[in-house]
Amino acid sequence: MSGQGTVPGPDGLPRCPWGLEAETMADYRGYHDTEWGRPVHGDDALYERICLEAFQSGLSWLTILRRREGFRAAFADFTIKKVAEFTEADEQRLLADAGIIRNRAKIAASIANARAAAELAPGELDRLIWSHAPAPDGRPVPRTTADVPAITPESTALSLALKKHGFRFVGPTTAYALMQACGLVNDHLADCHARTF
Repeated sequence: MSGQGTVPGPDGLPRCPWGLEAETMADYRGYHDTEWGRPVHGDDALYERICLEAFQSGLSWLTILRRREGFRAAFADFTIKKVAEFTEADEQRLLADAGIIRNRAKIAASIANARAAAELAPGELDRLIWSHAPAPDGRPVPRTTADVPAITPESTALSLALKKHGFRFVGPTTAYALMQACGLVNDHLADCHARTF
């Protein structure tokens, strides 16, 4: 897909090519059209995205998307206060839960990240993340997938800021994926119908 522009979907609407891969279209299209790139606010909602992006590291986003409800059930709907209180027994429960990705390091990081988030004042995680949003006109609108970066100076700064507060699995690439998913940047391609929401 490198360098590819928008692709018309079965409904004729142009979309980013990753939203229309034949074998994953039904799963990706709704996420692409209604969620990805739209602003997300709220500490718990952003904590969920941090966790899901960390679990996605090294895997297909489709794997995470198809298990999202399992993750929500396993992680108390990503309520920071509840996950911050998880015990060793909860960690063992998560390691046995087939509804999620059973990766010990990522599970431990999600619990540690809840504890780090719980140390912040209400609304501070939201402010911290959104303070790293680049200016809307800071770079050209991407025309093809080759124009979409994997890391930016802002994602590197966000990664460092989160790590300073004790967050794990938040490297610059993961931080940029978080920025894309939560609407800090709009990486829908120029001709994508979802760009103008």
